[in-house]
Amino acid sequence: MSIADNIKSLKNETDPLNVKLIAVSKTKTVEEIKEAYETGQRLFGENMVQELVDKYEHLPKDIKWHLIGHLQTNKVKYIAPFISMIQSVDSLKLLQEIDKHAEKNSRVIDCLLQVYIADEETKYGLGFDEAIELLRSDEYEKLSHVRIRGLMGMATNTDKEKQINDEFYELKMFFDGIKQSYFRQDPLFDTLSMGMSSDYKIAIEQGSNMIRLGSTIFGQRVIKHWKDN
Repeated sequence: MSIADNIKSLKNETDPLNVKLIAVSKTKTVEEIKEAYETGQRLFGENMVQELVDKYEHLPKDIKWHLIGHLQTNKVKYIAPFISMIQSVDSLKLLQEIDKHAEKNSRVIDCLLQVYIADEETKYGLGFDEAIELLRSDEYEKLSHVRIRGLMGMATNTDKEKQINDEFYELKMFFDGIKQSYFRQDPLFDTLSMGMSSDYKIAIEQGSNMIRLGSTIFGQRVIKHWKDN
């Protein structure tokens, strides 16, 4: 099926459930993204800052770009003027840097705290205790140009559906607890981003309301760089 057909099929599946679809467009060409755009897709996710900035300059400005990959503090300034959401906030230091550059651009930037739930080695993501510590900190209270909209997590890359199910369940329970404890009066704390092409159906069953799909939309990833296509 074409990119357009894939998106239409996914929208028929997710729209009735109020699940937002992020089209993960890393390594994809401007033409491929335009095909998705012309189908009505407006939410796109990128992993690399330079690739994201280049695509932003070449594509319609009503696209809402989400940064879903690891973000280094020294690269925040490049996306702060236009980014719609940063899903991969994994430290207070990064959040402070986002706040600083959001203020410089007279913006408030929506963010998700990335929580580590996978049973495998990874460099990125807050532990449950670390996320709570961040939200309790005096430093967080001082930030006025970032808005925590929810949580993001990635399950273990495994064929064991029960394990994936349990990891997503744990994150949903944590999300509910964080909402009750720290954002009870904030209707904008409303986003639980979990689920990728291999496991999004399980994620939705466990309460995800935002999924990040690449190959399901665009086909299997091509290794060569998007600019070379």
